[in-house]
Amino acid sequence: MQSEQNNLFETIQQIKREIAKVIVGQENMVHLLMVALLADGHVLIEGVPGVAKTLTAKLLARTLDVPFNRIQFTPDLMPSDVIGTSVFNPQTAQFNFRKGPVFGQLILIDEINRAPAKTQAALFEVMEERQISYDGVTYKMEEPYMVCATQNPIEHEGTYRLPEAQLDRFLLKIVVPYPTLQDEIGILKNSLSGNAHELLNGVAKVLNGSQVIQFRDQVNNIHVEENMLKFIAEIVQETRNNSGLFLGASPRASIAILHCAKASAALKGRSFVTPDDIVEVLNPVLSHRIILTPEKEMEGADEGGVLEEIVKKIEVPR
Repeated sequence: MQSEQNNLFETIQQIKREIAKVIVGQENMVHLLMVALLADGHVLIEGVPGVAKTLTAKLLARTLDVPFNRIQFTPDLMPSDVIGTSVFNPQTAQFNFRKGPVFGQLILIDEINRAPAKTQAALFEVMEERQISYDGVTYKMEEPYMVCATQNPIEHEGTYRLPEAQLDRFLLKIVVPYPTLQDEIGILKNSLSGNAHELLNGVAKVLNGSQVIQFRDQVNNIHVEENMLKFIAEIVQETRNNSGLFLGASPRASIAILHCAKASAALKGRSFVTPDDIVEVLNPVLSHRIILTPEKEMEGADEGGVLEEIVKKIEVPR
């Protein structure tokens, strides 16, 4: 068991090193992408243009030996452009289903909030059930299957707000900040060297699909004490009773916290979950699943601050 944990830990560290060949800083974004990969979930990456959201997702794809597709969402994108469509074959006089770009194993959706509701709805089934139903036929996705989507939080013209039901399909929402001063200096140094293309080509593949599935099985076996389960449940219950929240978290959020805490523990080389693992993943798991009251918004509060207040109210298990 210990050797398996060490193998998982070392492999993930190698993926992080490969990504770090190109990306300067943003360690938290990369760490949370690894959490989502091991916890078998999808990721919504939010940040202003130019903070390497799309590039990091593409680099993750380069380190995984699985089919990768990128979809650029636009206001005129149709559901058939995403899931596929029937094409008439004159030789057989029959319609054949031509699979769309959502058929892959790692899917990057760029600017997901630029497509209208009809196209957004096309993602519901594939994200939740890992399958597409078309013309009475169900097409299963090959595992592992992961969607990484990006969105810009400040641009509203030509965008469509994601409905709560779709946001809930994302295991994590990663908010990407501006780089620190030292990181920005490092970015400028990389730019001076002028070898960005070489850096990208130098990123090696580390994991294949079957190895990802094996690592996920290891994460599932991470030990969780009952008092940790109680800690998670109390936090989620408090979101439903908190006066600063209009909408609390669902049982799906509780399960997401559990899976992410287990993945976080595995990434640190441990075989058990601690309260720190739970607290670490709270904000990325819950921030897109709860809604502040208008009064809280007027006070300038955010979801992270409310979650911090909730954790302070609850006794941390020992």
